[in-house]
Amino acid sequence: MSAAPTNESLTNKLLQSPKLQNLTILVLFVVIFGLFALASPPDTFLSSSNLESIGLSASQLIILGAGVTFLLIAGGLDLSVGAIIVFSSVTAASIMAEATRQLDPSDRFGFSLWGPILAGAAAGLLVGALWGFFNGLVVVRTKIPPFIATLASSTVILGLAQVWTGGINVSGVPGELQSAFGLGRMFGLVPWPIVVAAIIVGVLWVILAHTRYGMRIYAIGANPEAARRAGIAVDRYTVSVYVLVGALAGIAGVIDVSRFTTATVGGYTMTALNVITAVVIGGTSLWGGRGGMGGTIIGALIPATLTSGFVILGMQPFWQNVAVGLVLMTAVSVDQYRRRRFSQT
Repeated sequence: MSAAPTNESLTNKLLQSPKLQNLTILVLFVVIFGLFALASPPDTFLSSSNLESIGLSASQLIILGAGVTFLLIAGGLDLSVGAIIVFSSVTAASIMAEATRQLDPSDRFGFSLWGPILAGAAAGLLVGALWGFFNGLVVVRTKIPPFIATLASSTVILGLAQVWTGGINVSGVPGELQSAFGLGRMFGLVPWPIVVAAIIVGVLWVILAHTRYGMRIYAIGANPEAARRAGIAVDRYTVSVYVLVGALAGIAGVIDVSRFTTATVGGYTMTALNVITAVVIGGTSLWGGRGGMGGTIIGALIPATLTSGFVILGMQPFWQNVAVGLVLMTAVSVDQYRRRRFSQT
């Protein structure tokens, strides 16, 4: 008579286990990676240049996904990430280009060059954080659903960036930034954008999993009213997470400027959806209270791997959208099943 409850209890524990969830998404990634490795010609998919390309492609999603993981766990949502990247990159590129345009070749070293570059980078990060602060205030003060609030702010932010630039990409960023950082390598081995992504994820992973701040983010996402009654400043924490996402979008914008020496006004329209997709595929719940950084990393690597594999095999890279969509539907369906199951117990 005790076997059935024991089996059901075991099933419940497995469904609730974040370790099993991370293992599942890891197995999926390994299968995808292995299939492309076996199907691709020798020295193509597994070449060091291609693996580096996958890492660079995924690094932006990983940086943004680290912040969006916090946000989704807290029960929020941000569709303005792509627009914030545009505005931040335009800010950074404009300052760098304007301040260094008149420099003589003999002055293009030391503080004369790197002072404006660092100022532009700091400004890009700052305006990203300020737009995140704006999003957070709109959400907590007006009680507008985050989906609507950030969709509207995305239009405003992108529109202001286009008014500022006249819809023209901003160029003139010093090439020294590209050679030293955008295309540079730490110790001549690992590209700096990948290093930055690893540092950001490592720091935020520790904060989410091992600090009081992270515990309160989980509590807010699981039950905001209960968190408020427990003395947690829910509105303040919610705004702080939006600021975090905005600041990370600013960093992503600065990295893009360093890689391409241009701020692109017309790009990033799908960035927000791509980031949310990567985070949800990694096991973070769209309904808050559940998720982790490990799954986000793997979730960001899957689209980059699919794109690379399809290109090498001569397939249309648009198949990536089909594959990622199917994986996303599966991930959301599993999450919905888990929520229904435990809401009935």
